Amino acid sequence: MSAPVPSAAVEPGGLAGHLDGFVRAVREAGVPVGISQAVDAAEVLTVVDLLDREQLRHGLAAVLLRRAAQRPAFDVLFDLWWPLTDRPVADAASDDPAEDGDAADGPLPVGDPGALTEAMRAELLRLLTEGDEESLRRFARLAVDTLGAGAPSPSGQSFFSYRVLRALSPDTLVAQLLAGLLGDGDRGGLAEQVARQTAKERIAAFRTAVEAEVRRRTAAEKGRDKVARNAVRPLADQVDFLRAQQSDLAELRRTVAPLARRLAAKLSARRRLGREGRLDFRRTVRASLATGGMPLVTHHRPRAVHKPELVVLCDVSGSVAGFSHFTLMLTQALREHFSGVRAFAFVDSTDEVTRFFTPGADVVDAIARIGREADVVSFDGHSDYGNALEVFAEKWPGAVGPKTSLLVLGDGRTNYRQPGLPTLADLVRRSRSAHWLNPEPRRLWGSGDSAADRYREVIPMVEVRTAAQLADFVTTL
Repeated sequence: MSAPVPSAAVEPGGLAGHLDGFVRAVREAGVPVGISQAVDAAEVLTVVDLLDREQLRHGLAAVLLRRAAQRPAFDVLFDLWWPLTDRPVADAASDDPAEDGDAADGPLPVGDPGALTEAMRAELLRLLTEGDEESLRRFARLAVDTLGAGAPSPSGQSFFSYRVLRALSPDTLVAQLLAGLLGDGDRGGLAEQVARQTAKERIAAFRTAVEAEVRRRTAAEKGRDKVARNAVRPLADQVDFLRAQQSDLAELRRTVAPLARRLAAKLSARRRLGREGRLDFRRTVRASLATGGMPLVTHHRPRAVHKPELVVLCDVSGSVAGFSHFTLMLTQALREHFSGVRAFAFVDSTDEVTRFFTPGADVVDAIARIGREADVVSFDGHSDYGNALEVFAEKWPGAVGPKTSLLVLGDGRTNYRQPGLPTLADLVRRSRSAHWLNPEPRRLWGSGDSAADRYREVIPMVEVRTAAQLADFVTTL
């Protein structure tokens, strides 16, 4: 197979226009790309070998990306804009599967689907054992051609990665792949661990190659921009808390510590600036006698600076599970910096959960214990903000005071029960400052059983649906 030529070289508008479209797609995927980064990307095209896709990929990634978490989205877009093909993406639909026949050692069986599948599985096993990435990508292209096609439709031919992966079942080849990697060596120990990790990585690389090839062919049929919008997963800081999957939580956890550090730094700076009180005139004049009456050093009366105190009141009902999970992780991170953080959770009743967030405790275990041990349900397990607020005010009357910042976390959906506005208003009045973080879009506040529009009349309410919005809130707090 000849070296892949960048498709932009033959597209209308040339390479510069193609790069501009790629940079725009990266920006739309949530990666902040400024003018300087776009200029650097254009400079990259003048210093790398355009026939070497991986060199081009790494060069563009180096100037456009700022965090490792942005790399998966970048790679998906790169494969769409700089596809592994000898022709432009627009002509990819005319590919002849026979062109890739050299990916296998010999001709594949024709007419017998079972024999064809077994022959391709054997070839896949051989390529996985050898570990040749280029051959594996070429085989993925052949596999999509042969096994991934769906029923033709008026809109054109469709290809599906699940058809290929279901037919070849690469995960079932692990035992044979291990045998090939280990050879006659002894099983067990470090050698087998390394072989298992290698097998896992090579199978994952094959899956990625199949998915990239399906996206390439879909882009040829439906357009690159449309595929890009559907194929790129949101970045971790843009994942909607209420729709976060289990796979998103690990990345979200990594965003918590920086947010907590930023908040801790701001509070610590305020404490440092507030340590010195009013000017102590007598001590300043006395000290100036040593410098001929010039007050080169001023003295101030000490000021009692209170420790930062924060009370977090968090809705942990099922409707906001993803949001509460994330905010409780933030609470745990803040506990690592300040002892004056108290956490309370509620559904239709309230319980203090500070005991579960001791410094060094595993946050996932703490959240699981809240579900098992915390007394947050007293009736039917449906959100009851009014009763929860009243229980909080009754059981912990001294939790909120003039030195306390109150943070309420929840969607404000009361299941048409009493919202407890007088109780909340009293808590806000007694606190040093108060904020409500709502994970629902602002346009939904007040719709259905939401009392958010009424709550916002007595407490400042902020829309916080993503980690990026939470970071903005911390910045402006």
